[in-house]
Amino acid sequence: MRQRRILLGISQTAFGKAAGISFQQVQKYEGGGNRISSSRLFEFAKILGVPVSYFFEQITPELATGRRKVGRPKSNASDEPDINTKRETLQLVRAYYKIRNNGVREKIRVVVQALASKG
Repeated sequence: MRQRRILLGISQTAFGKAAGISFQQVQKYEGGGNRISSSRLFEFAKILGVPVSYFFEQITPELATGRRKVGRPKSNASDEPDINTKRETLQLVRAYYKIRNNGVREKIRVVVQALASKG
């Protein structure tokens, strides 16, 4: 939810106002402090312009069944946050899609991919 909200450039305050809740409630929902009911999830999906299924696209089997493996949770090799949830990534994507000219956008993508492959 947080990732989509930030990608759209919606503040927690504005999102809360659209949903009829406080920004503190938004923080609790995004942080996992409060569970999201199905009706509330439906409302959030409408506000964010996505189908409800959007929130379940990358769910793991363990989370889907409610079964957790015993032991220490696996972390990625670098212990860095997922790049898809970094503010920098979302800002870059938002700026990229503000470029109206498809040809220019394609050339930028090619340049970035070439730079990334150089390491």
